[in-house]
Amino acid sequence: MEQSVTSNRTALHPAQRSSARLRPGDVLELLKPITWFPPMWAFMCGAVSSGAGLEGRWWFVAGGVLLAGPLVCGTSQAVNDWFDRHVDAINEPQRPIPSGRIPGRWGLYIAIVATLVSASVGWLLGPLVFAAALVGLAFAWAYSAPPLRFKANGLLGPLVCGLTYEGLSWFTGATVMLGAAPTVENGIILFMYSLGAHGIMVLNDFKAVEGDRQAGLTSLPVTMGVSEAARFACTTMASAQIVVICLLAVWGYGISALVVTGVLAAQIAAMPKLLRDPAQYAPWYNGVGVTLYVLGMLAAALGLGGYI
Repeated sequence: MEQSVTSNRTALHPAQRSSARLRPGDVLELLKPITWFPPMWAFMCGAVSSGAGLEGRWWFVAGGVLLAGPLVCGTSQAVNDWFDRHVDAINEPQRPIPSGRIPGRWGLYIAIVATLVSASVGWLLGPLVFAAALVGLAFAWAYSAPPLRFKANGLLGPLVCGLTYEGLSWFTGATVMLGAAPTVENGIILFMYSLGAHGIMVLNDFKAVEGDRQAGLTSLPVTMGVSEAARFACTTMASAQIVVICLLAVWGYGISALVVTGVLAAQIAAMPKLLRDPAQYAPWYNGVGVTLYVLGMLAAALGLGGYI
């Protein structure tokens, strides 16, 4: 029994294990490369939606992709894992910080260094991109760190994620290409897709229900229940896309509107399986439904950019 208690204490307080060796592979795992795809995709959609050519802007585009994914998103992951280390010890104790593979306070130091590097790259890409990077970094810290800790609020936390992962990255992509802020039409579409991404973020909370409950985090699956939270997520994603379809049609982007309608129909067809058992099928829907969602984003961007 004593051995079990000692082992549990070790898992819950990894920051005391400063003698472990810091390894590059563990740092990369902390930054979660798999999470870089959504903001990088949104950045690409923003670049496409601008309608500007790539001539002479390859380096800006490469820098923007680096900024949106590995840097700002990677920073947010490090910040989140540091301030969630005790919750992760319950939900996912194998992660680098709760397992002790990122020892001592190295998780915090990595988050700080990544923040400074991200801000520096944003500065090199111009004043508007720099401002967007600072906003993204501020939200990355405010989302996870006290006293704000937006993620503790089941409605506000996913909204912040959606606005930064999708909207801010899209804005940055368009800005990099244009050298100026995007059009009002472009801004409205990126805002709607950001709101719809609120539902995606709610689905991500399904994997952490028990830890969130014990830690007092009011994620929607905890406060609403798993079934109601799944319905809310589906409704949020679908409603935003319906607005996008209507706007694209009114503005004369008929082909884009038709494509987005098609991918939305496919998402709706997949929703009954998710709603039958949200806890089991949330990861599946994140693979199927979210893929269709981001394909719709690209279709909208292609229309705004004059490509279809």
